[in-house]
Amino acid sequence: MADTNNFPSGKIIVHHLNNSRSQRILWLLEELGVPYEIKKYQRTPGLLAPEELEAVNPIGTAPVITDGSVNLAESGAIVDTHASEGSLMPLFVNSYITHIITERTPWLIRPIVGFLMAKLRAKALEPRLRTHAQMIEQRLTEVDGGWIAGGEQPTAADYMMIFPLEGMSMLCPEFLGINTQRYLRRIHERPAYRRGLELGGKYDYAP
Repeated sequence: MADTNNFPSGKIIVHHLNNSRSQRILWLLEELGVPYEIKKYQRTPGLLAPEELEAVNPIGTAPVITDGSVNLAESGAIVDTHASEGSLMPLFVNSYITHIITERTPWLIRPIVGFLMAKLRAKALEPRLRTHAQMIEQRLTEVDGGWIAGGEQPTAADYMMIFPLEGMSMLCPEFLGINTQRYLRRIHERPAYRRGLELGGKYDYAP
């Protein structure tokens, strides 16, 4: 349902940053069948958002959608649910940062920094990530192959939860239970999700 050319045309515009939470907004809009257009932004070599994105959102984060004269930022506000953003995402982001710090440390002291970052993750982050993963696994076991809210179709809870779970599947896959792994595969196989991937471009968090 997306068009990446000919701005503006009265459609919703999704300001999409590669390898970001905006990927789940593309999935949402494809599921809903809402006409929209994509304006793509690529991260810098330092993995930051480009300056052009600040013209749309002064803090330079994505997703942002433009509907007429209104710019709406933050996926939680766009989808209107906040459990994954308020609880799980900060843990995932902090864990990811510890890996980045290690990778960018000069090689001479990298083993020491890597050891310290691993200790930090083990003490402050991984126990809480594991707890969240267990709660999600329990819920997915309860719905027995269904969606988080228990219905027959994905809801805001699924659109929001997908990104942190995809991140965990890369950083700490051992925390994800069998039903969570099946849930991720089921989402990744949905035609609307695949269309969102094709339209959004390179995305490292899904097969």
